[in-house]
Amino acid sequence: MKRRDFLAAGAAMALAPMAASAGAARRYLYVAQPGIRNYQQYGGVGVLVYDIDDDFAFVRRIPTWAVADGKEAVNVKGVAASARTGRLWVTSITRLICIDLNTDRVVWDVAPAGGCDRLSVSPDGRTLYVPSFEGPHWNVIDGLTGRTISTLKLDSKAHNTLWGPKGRHVYLEGLASPYLSIADARTHTVVGRVGPFSASIRPFTVNAAETLAYVNVNERLGFEVGDIRTGKVLHQVDVQGVEKGPVARHGCPSHGIGLTPDEREVWVCDGHNSALHVFDNTVMPPRQVATLKVRDQPGWVTFSLDGRLAFPSTGEVFDVASRRLVKALQDETGRQIGSEKLVEVQVADSRVVACGDQFGIGRKR
Repeated sequence: MKRRDFLAAGAAMALAPMAASAGAARRYLYVAQPGIRNYQQYGGVGVLVYDIDDDFAFVRRIPTWAVADGKEAVNVKGVAASARTGRLWVTSITRLICIDLNTDRVVWDVAPAGGCDRLSVSPDGRTLYVPSFEGPHWNVIDGLTGRTISTLKLDSKAHNTLWGPKGRHVYLEGLASPYLSIADARTHTVVGRVGPFSASIRPFTVNAAETLAYVNVNERLGFEVGDIRTGKVLHQVDVQGVEKGPVARHGCPSHGIGLTPDEREVWVCDGHNSALHVFDNTVMPPRQVATLKVRDQPGWVTFSLDGRLAFPSTGEVFDVASRRLVKALQDETGRQIGSEKLVEVQVADSRVVACGDQFGIGRKR
């Protein structure tokens, strides 16, 4: 089947808009695959949809990019969603796809210059910042049409990208830089940076006030804290009680960090020990308070919008308050899933009303 025919077939198979009882929002988890490198054993290819309010029942698989017989899948690099526009965007290392959340229809599929990594969307859902695939620049893309609006060049091996919750700044991380760069979302120019941190930055997050950045760095089992206002590094926080050792992916001890929405805790991934470490963020520097074992080496963690659930990339779901495992997700074939690219979508009266973020960002107001 030709690729364009496959996409058309996928759109034709889309279900009717999801329904919820009048006035009540129903919560869904959208999981983009393959979300751990290009490994299909973690859930195949496509976007898997789970009903959070029905004990994470598998709902359906949305087709994305076809994989020809005997060929390998292409890595998914990021996912983003917007209730304002009702769109879902997924990046692979070469392409950016836009899906209508109400119909599952593929709206457009483009190949931005230089490929793609982990994207982020503006609060109004109209503009995307899409890093080239470990390249020199970021593409600024119209989220409704897929058209490239502008480019921003840092020569830092563009990688993780986070649009700040206030909407005015975008935070840019490159694999070859110890600085977290800050772009003005109106002019698409760099207006500040935080660092230098002790090594090149990997996953990171920010609080709702955009005053603090929490970053993983190469070589550190733990994280560092930076002051966004002054650009200075405030704290270096190491995980205690376990050994740092080799990891299967990403090449750094901690790849994955998230703030609970109330910003009271920081959760940090530990690949070598297949664990999540929880830190009390009501004190500074944050203080380690718990360790949770997971079924695989975690490379990402985010949270439900209400802050009650934690979603590590191992395909497990934890209750944040009790820190107990509440679900281990499987796909429709019974495979244990895993993905570093997932996002919550809420639906009420057959309309998307709220979307989470692939990053565990602070939401404290």
